[in-house]
Amino acid sequence: MNEIKLNNNETNELFIDIKNLVEQSRNRVYKTINNEMVDLHWNIGKMIVEKQDGNDRAKYGDLLIEEISKRLTKQFGKGFSIQNLRRMRQFYMCFPIRSTISSELSISHYYELIRIKEKNKRDFYMKECINSNWDVRELQRQRTTLLYERLAFSKDKSKLLELATKGHRICESKDIIKDPFVLEFLDIKENTDYLESDLEKNILERLKEFLLELGKGFTFVGNQVRITMETDHFYPDLVFYNRILKCFVIIDLKIGKVTHKDIAQMQMYVNYYDRDIKQENENKTIGILLSTDINDTVVKYTLPEDNKNIFSSKYRLTIPSEKEFIDVIENEKKNMELNKKE
Repeated sequence: MNEIKLNNNETNELFIDIKNLVEQSRNRVYKTINNEMVDLHWNIGKMIVEKQDGNDRAKYGDLLIEEISKRLTKQFGKGFSIQNLRRMRQFYMCFPIRSTISSELSISHYYELIRIKEKNKRDFYMKECINSNWDVRELQRQRTTLLYERLAFSKDKSKLLELATKGHRICESKDIIKDPFVLEFLDIKENTDYLESDLEKNILERLKEFLLELGKGFTFVGNQVRITMETDHFYPDLVFYNRILKCFVIIDLKIGKVTHKDIAQMQMYVNYYDRDIKQENENKTIGILLSTDINDTVVKYTLPEDNKNIFSSKYRLTIPSEKEFIDVIENEKKNMELNKKE
Protein backbone atom coordinates (compact mmCIF):
# COMPACT_ATOMS: atom_id res chain seq x y z
CA MET A 1 0.00 0.00 0.00
CA ASN A 2 1.38 3.39 -1.07
CA GLU A 3 2.25 5.78 1.74
CA ILE A 4 0.38 9.08 1.52
CA LYS A 5 2.66 12.11 1.75
CA LEU A 6 1.58 15.68 2.32
CA ASN A 7 2.43 18.25 -0.28
CA ASN A 8 4.51 20.76 1.70
CA ASN A 9 3.66 23.70 -0.56
CA GLU A 10 -0.07 23.04 -0.35
CA THR A 11 0.13 22.58 3.43
CA ASN A 12 2.08 25.85 3.86
CA GLU A 13 -0.36 27.74 1.65
CA LEU A 14 -3.37 26.40 3.57
CA PHE A 15 -1.75 27.21 6.90
CA ILE A 16 -0.96 30.80 5.82
CA ASP A 17 -4.50 31.32 4.44
CA ILE A 18 -6.13 30.05 7.65
CA LYS A 19 -3.70 32.04 9.83
CA ASN A 20 -4.52 35.24 7.93
CA LEU A 21 -8.25 34.50 8.23
CA VAL A 22 -7.97 33.99 12.01
CA GLU A 23 -5.94 37.20 12.43
CA GLN A 24 -8.40 39.23 10.33
CA SER A 25 -11.32 37.86 12.33
CA ARG A 26 -9.60 38.64 15.63
CA ASN A 27 -8.81 42.18 14.48
CA ARG A 28 -12.47 42.74 13.55
CA VAL A 29 -13.62 41.38 16.90
CA TYR A 30 -11.08 43.57 18.75
CA LYS A 31 -12.16 46.66 16.80
CA THR A 32 -15.83 45.97 17.53
CA ILE A 33 -15.16 45.44 21.25
CA ASN A 34 -13.00 48.57 21.36
CA ASN A 35 -15.67 50.70 19.67
CA GLU A 36 -18.25 49.42 22.14
CA MET A 37 -15.95 50.22 25.08
CA VAL A 38 -15.32 53.74 23.81
CA ASP A 39 -19.06 54.27 23.29
CA LEU A 40 -19.93 52.89 26.73
CA HIS A 41 -17.37 55.00 28.61
CA TRP A 42 -18.25 58.16 26.67
CA ASN A 43 -21.99 57.71 27.28
CA ILE A 44 -21.51 57.00 30.99
CA GLY A 45 -19.38 60.15 31.25
CA LYS A 46 -22.06 62.12 29.40
CA MET A 47 -24.81 60.92 31.76
CA ILE A 48 -22.80 61.83 34.86
CA VAL A 49 -22.02 65.32 33.55
CA GLU A 50 -25.64 65.96 32.59
CA LYS A 51 -26.92 64.81 36.01
CA GLN A 52 -24.53 67.03 37.92
CA ASP A 53 -25.35 70.12 35.80
CA GLY A 54 -27.28 72.75 37.73
CA ASN A 55 -25.95 71.50 41.08
CA ASP A 56 -22.84 72.36 43.07
CA ARG A 57 -20.51 70.74 40.52
CA ALA A 58 -17.63 69.59 42.70
CA LYS A 59 -19.49 68.33 45.78
CA TYR A 60 -22.58 66.95 44.05
CA GLY A 61 -20.55 65.31 41.29
CA ASP A 62 -18.30 63.55 43.79
CA LEU A 63 -21.22 62.29 45.88
CA LEU A 64 -23.02 61.11 42.74
CA ILE A 65 -20.00 59.19 41.49
CA GLU A 66 -19.39 57.55 44.89
CA GLU A 67 -22.97 56.27 45.09
CA ILE A 68 -23.12 55.11 41.44
CA SER A 69 -19.75 53.36 41.86
CA LYS A 70 -21.07 51.33 44.83
CA ARG A 71 -24.18 50.22 42.97
CA LEU A 72 -22.46 49.40 39.65
CA THR A 73 -19.65 47.47 41.40
CA LYS A 74 -22.22 45.44 43.31
CA GLN A 75 -24.12 44.73 40.10
CA PHE A 76 -21.27 44.17 37.59
CA GLY A 77 -18.07 43.74 39.62
CA LYS A 78 -14.76 45.45 38.75
CA GLY A 79 -14.43 48.31 36.29
CA PHE A 80 -16.68 50.88 37.93
CA SER A 81 -14.46 52.24 40.69
CA ILE A 82 -14.72 55.90 41.70
CA GLN A 83 -11.49 56.59 39.82
CA ASN A 84 -12.78 54.93 36.63
CA LEU A 85 -16.07 56.83 36.72
CA ARG A 86 -14.18 60.09 37.18
CA ARG A 87 -12.09 59.23 34.12
CA MET A 88 -15.27 58.56 32.12
CA ARG A 89 -16.59 61.95 33.15
CA GLN A 90 -13.30 63.57 32.14
CA PHE A 91 -13.34 61.65 28.85
CA TYR A 92 -16.69 63.18 27.94
CA MET A 93 -15.67 66.66 29.11
CA CYS A 94 -12.54 66.58 26.92
CA PHE A 95 -14.41 65.17 23.91
CA PRO A 96 -18.02 66.38 24.23
CA ILE A 97 -18.67 66.03 20.47
CA ARG A 98 -18.96 62.33 19.66
CA SER A 99 -17.92 62.77 16.02
CA THR A 100 -14.46 63.97 17.12
CA ILE A 101 -13.68 60.54 18.58
CA SER A 102 -11.80 58.21 16.23
CA SER A 103 -12.56 54.50 16.04
CA GLU A 104 -8.86 53.95 15.31
CA LEU A 105 -7.90 54.68 18.93
CA SER A 106 -8.54 52.51 21.96
CA ILE A 107 -10.08 53.62 25.23
CA SER A 108 -6.56 53.35 26.70
CA HIS A 109 -5.36 55.94 24.17
CA TYR A 110 -8.12 58.30 25.24
CA TYR A 111 -7.39 57.86 28.93
CA GLU A 112 -3.80 58.83 28.22
CA LEU A 113 -4.92 61.80 26.11
CA ILE A 114 -7.26 63.25 28.74
CA ARG A 115 -4.26 63.69 31.05
CA ILE A 116 -3.22 66.55 28.74
CA LYS A 117 -4.95 69.74 29.89
CA GLU A 118 -4.21 72.01 26.91
CA LYS A 119 -6.64 71.32 24.05
CA ASN A 120 -4.27 72.14 21.18
CA LYS A 121 -1.63 69.85 22.63
CA ARG A 122 -4.18 67.08 23.25
CA ASP A 123 -5.48 67.37 19.67
CA PHE A 124 -1.92 67.18 18.34
CA TYR A 125 -1.18 63.92 20.16
CA MET A 126 -4.50 62.45 19.05
CA LYS A 127 -3.69 63.25 15.40
CA GLU A 128 -0.21 61.78 15.75
CA CYS A 129 -1.58 58.56 17.30
CA ILE A 130 -3.78 58.12 14.24
CA ASN A 131 -1.31 59.31 11.59
CA SER A 132 1.71 57.45 12.99
CA ASN A 133 -0.17 54.42 14.35
CA TRP A 134 1.24 54.85 17.87
CA ASP A 135 0.35 52.32 20.51
CA VAL A 136 -0.35 53.60 24.03
CA ARG A 137 3.22 53.02 25.17
CA GLU A 138 4.61 55.15 22.34
CA LEU A 139 2.05 57.88 23.05
CA GLN A 140 3.22 57.93 26.67
CA ARG A 141 6.86 58.20 25.61
CA GLN A 142 6.28 60.97 23.08
CA ARG A 143 4.23 62.94 25.60
CA THR A 144 6.82 62.44 28.34
CA THR A 145 9.65 63.54 26.03
CA LEU A 146 7.71 66.74 25.20
CA LEU A 147 7.39 66.10 21.46
CA TYR A 148 4.79 68.85 21.05
CA GLU A 149 6.98 71.46 22.75
CA ARG A 150 10.06 70.40 20.77
CA LEU A 151 8.21 70.71 17.46
CA ALA A 152 6.42 73.90 18.50
CA PHE A 153 9.76 75.54 19.28
CA SER A 154 10.90 75.04 15.67
CA LYS A 155 7.63 76.31 14.15
CA ASP A 156 6.53 79.81 13.26
CA LYS A 157 3.73 81.04 15.52
CA SER A 158 1.42 81.22 12.50
CA LYS A 159 1.93 77.50 11.91
CA LEU A 160 1.45 76.33 15.49
CA LEU A 161 -2.25 75.70 14.94
CA GLU A 162 -1.35 73.20 12.20
CA LEU A 163 0.20 70.94 14.84
CA ALA A 164 -3.18 70.66 16.59
CA THR A 165 -5.36 70.39 13.50
CA LYS A 166 -3.16 68.29 11.20
CA GLY A 167 -0.47 66.77 13.39
CA HIS A 168 3.22 66.84 12.48
CA ARG A 169 3.39 67.39 8.72
CA ILE A 170 6.66 66.81 6.86
CA CYS A 171 6.75 69.07 3.81
CA GLU A 172 10.35 70.27 3.72
CA SER A 173 13.73 69.30 5.10
CA LYS A 174 13.58 71.41 8.29
CA ASP A 175 10.34 69.67 9.34
CA ILE A 176 12.24 66.54 10.41
CA ILE A 177 14.44 68.47 12.85
CA LYS A 178 13.67 68.37 16.56
CA ASP A 179 15.56 70.40 19.11
CA PRO A 180 16.56 68.51 21.09
CA PHE A 181 16.30 64.88 19.99
CA VAL A 182 15.65 62.83 23.13
CA LEU A 183 17.49 59.48 23.29
CA GLU A 184 16.64 58.41 26.83
CA PHE A 185 16.12 54.82 25.64
CA LEU A 186 19.86 54.35 25.05
CA ASP A 187 21.91 52.52 27.64
CA ILE A 188 24.12 55.55 28.27
CA LYS A 189 24.02 57.89 31.24
CA GLU A 190 24.45 61.62 30.75
CA ASN A 191 27.63 63.22 32.15
CA THR A 192 29.58 59.98 31.88
CA ASP A 193 32.56 59.12 29.70
CA TYR A 194 31.44 57.53 26.46
CA LEU A 195 32.68 57.55 22.87
CA GLU A 196 30.85 58.38 19.65
CA SER A 197 31.23 54.70 18.75
CA ASP A 198 29.37 53.78 21.98
CA LEU A 199 26.55 56.12 20.99
CA GLU A 200 26.34 54.62 17.50
CA LYS A 201 26.44 51.06 18.85
CA ASN A 202 23.57 51.76 21.26
CA ILE A 203 21.49 53.41 18.55
CA LEU A 204 21.91 50.36 16.30
CA GLU A 205 20.87 48.07 19.16
CA ARG A 206 17.74 50.15 19.70
CA LEU A 207 17.09 51.10 16.10
CA LYS A 208 13.31 50.78 16.37
CA GLU A 209 13.16 53.35 19.18
CA PHE A 210 15.57 55.64 17.31
CA LEU A 211 13.42 55.50 14.15
CA LEU A 212 10.36 56.45 16.22
CA GLU A 213 12.26 59.42 17.65
CA LEU A 214 13.36 60.52 14.17
CA GLY A 215 9.71 60.59 13.11
CA LYS A 216 7.63 59.68 10.09
CA GLY A 217 8.86 58.06 6.91
CA PHE A 218 12.36 56.97 7.97
CA THR A 219 13.93 53.69 6.87
CA PHE A 220 17.43 52.57 7.82
CA VAL A 221 20.03 52.28 5.03
CA GLY A 222 23.18 51.48 6.99
CA ASN A 223 25.94 52.61 9.34
CA GLN A 224 29.52 53.46 8.44
CA VAL A 225 28.51 53.32 4.77
CA ARG A 226 31.79 53.80 2.92
CA ILE A 227 32.33 56.74 0.57
CA THR A 228 35.41 56.38 -1.66
CA MET A 229 37.03 59.35 -3.36
CA GLU A 230 40.10 58.27 -5.30
CA THR A 231 42.28 56.65 -2.60
CA ASP A 232 40.46 58.19 0.38
CA HIS A 233 37.64 56.52 2.30
CA PHE A 234 35.03 58.22 4.50
CA TYR A 235 32.38 56.70 6.75
CA PRO A 236 29.22 58.63 7.68
CA ASP A 237 27.87 57.30 10.99
CA LEU A 238 24.25 56.63 10.00
CA VAL A 239 22.39 56.78 6.69
CA PHE A 240 18.59 56.77 6.40
CA TYR A 241 16.04 57.36 3.67
CA ASN A 242 12.87 59.39 4.22
CA ARG A 243 10.00 58.13 2.08
CA ILE A 244 7.92 61.28 2.57
CA LEU A 245 10.64 63.73 1.50
CA LYS A 246 12.09 61.19 -0.96
CA CYS A 247 15.67 61.82 0.02
CA PHE A 248 18.64 60.35 1.88
CA VAL A 249 19.32 61.61 5.41
CA ILE A 250 22.89 61.37 6.72
CA ILE A 251 23.49 61.66 10.48
CA ASP A 252 26.87 62.19 12.10
CA LEU A 253 27.14 61.81 15.89
CA LYS A 254 29.29 64.21 17.87
CA ILE A 255 30.27 64.63 21.51
CA GLY A 256 30.83 68.26 22.46
CA LYS A 257 30.50 71.26 20.16
CA VAL A 258 30.21 71.01 16.39
CA THR A 259 33.28 72.43 14.62
CA HIS A 260 33.69 73.97 11.15
CA LYS A 261 35.51 70.75 10.14
CA ASP A 262 32.45 68.68 11.12
CA ILE A 263 30.21 70.93 9.01
CA ALA A 264 32.59 70.85 6.03
CA GLN A 265 32.74 67.05 6.22
CA MET A 266 28.94 66.81 6.30
CA GLN A 267 28.76 69.18 3.30
CA MET A 268 31.07 66.78 1.45
CA TYR A 269 28.87 63.77 2.35
CA VAL A 270 25.74 65.58 1.17
CA ASN A 271 27.38 66.67 -2.08
CA TYR A 272 28.58 63.13 -2.77
CA TYR A 273 25.11 61.63 -2.25
CA ASP A 274 23.47 64.35 -4.37
CA ARG A 275 25.89 63.90 -7.27
CA ASP A 276 26.58 60.15 -7.21
CA ILE A 277 23.88 58.32 -5.25
CA LYS A 278 20.47 59.99 -5.50
CA GLN A 279 18.34 59.48 -8.59
CA GLU A 280 16.83 62.23 -10.73
CA ASN A 281 13.35 61.83 -9.21
CA GLU A 282 14.69 62.12 -5.64
CA ASN A 283 15.22 65.29 -3.63
CA LYS A 284 18.44 66.73 -2.23
CA THR A 285 20.16 64.87 0.60
CA ILE A 286 19.76 66.13 4.18
CA GLY A 287 22.65 66.17 6.64
CA ILE A 288 22.17 66.30 10.41
CA LEU A 289 25.00 66.88 12.88
CA LEU A 290 23.69 65.45 16.15
CA SER A 291 25.76 66.66 19.08
CA THR A 292 25.68 67.36 22.81
CA ASP A 293 26.29 71.05 22.17
CA ILE A 294 25.58 73.34 19.20
CA ASN A 295 27.98 76.07 18.17
CA ASP A 296 25.40 78.36 16.53
CA THR A 297 27.88 81.03 15.40
CA VAL A 298 30.19 78.51 13.70
CA VAL A 299 27.22 76.85 11.99
CA LYS A 300 25.89 80.24 10.85
CA TYR A 301 29.14 81.38 9.24
CA THR A 302 30.27 78.03 7.83
CA LEU A 303 27.08 77.28 5.91
CA PRO A 304 25.69 79.49 3.10
CA GLU A 305 22.83 81.84 3.97
CA ASP A 306 20.41 79.93 1.74
CA ASN A 307 21.25 76.57 3.37
CA LYS A 308 18.20 74.31 3.56
CA ASN A 309 19.72 70.86 3.84
CA ILE A 310 22.36 70.75 6.58
CA PHE A 311 21.28 71.08 10.21
CA SER A 312 22.87 71.00 13.63
CA SER A 313 20.76 69.76 16.52
CA LYS A 314 21.34 68.66 20.11
CA TYR A 315 20.58 65.26 21.55
CA ARG A 316 19.79 64.46 25.17
CA LEU A 317 20.18 61.18 27.01
CA THR A 318 17.60 62.11 29.66
CA ILE A 319 14.04 63.38 29.46
CA PRO A 320 13.90 67.13 30.17
CA SER A 321 11.34 68.42 32.64
CA GLU A 322 8.85 70.94 31.26
CA LYS A 323 10.45 73.73 33.31
CA GLU A 324 13.91 72.75 32.15
CA PHE A 325 12.73 72.71 28.55
CA ILE A 326 11.16 76.18 28.89
CA ASP A 327 14.51 77.43 30.23
CA VAL A 328 16.27 75.91 27.21
CA ILE A 329 13.81 77.65 24.86
CA GLU A 330 14.39 81.01 26.57
CA ASN A 331 18.17 80.60 26.29
CA GLU A 332 17.88 79.63 22.62
CA LYS A 333 15.73 82.70 21.93
CA LYS A 334 18.35 84.93 23.55
CA ASN A 335 21.11 83.31 21.48
CA MET A 336 19.09 83.78 18.29
CA GLU A 337 18.58 87.46 19.09
CA LEU A 338 22.31 87.92 19.73
CA ASN A 339 23.16 86.18 16.43
CA LYS A 340 20.80 88.51 14.55
CA LYS A 341 22.57 91.56 16.00
CA GLU A 342 26.02 90.34 14.98
